[in-house]
Amino acid sequence: MNQHQTVTSYPVQRTDAEWRALLSPEQYAVMRGHGTERPGSCALLREKRQGRFSCVGCGTSLFESNGKFESGTGWPSFTEPVAGAVATTTDRSHGMVRTEVHCATCGSHLGHVFEDGPPPSHLRYCINGVALAFEPAA
Repeated sequence: MNQHQTVTSYPVQRTDAEWRALLSPEQYAVMRGHGTERPGSCALLREKRQGRFSCVGCGTSLFESNGKFESGTGWPSFTEPVAGAVATTTDRSHGMVRTEVHCATCGSHLGHVFEDGPPPSHLRYCINGVALAFEPAA
């Protein structure tokens, strides 16, 4: 499943103080602390317009709206990222093994990817909405 690069150094780097100044406390807890927002708590879960979802931490385009789907999990879900936009690592926390998804530009934690999505990819990128900004198509 790991079709993405594993990155240890990211093009956009900020100090902890810079991240705290840029992000809300919830965004910081999720994106820099590898946390998870409450399911169903993000307005982007219900976003249905055409457009693009980008990283709140650096502005990198991550997902297109045509790949967004309702997974019933309580988090925005996508079938695939924009090419080269995400990196993955193995997450062994909480007594399980999962594939963690990060922004390939700034390293911010976005969520996880699972192999239970719809065809043709069968992938479900389960992404914390607080890590995303949405820009409607023109």
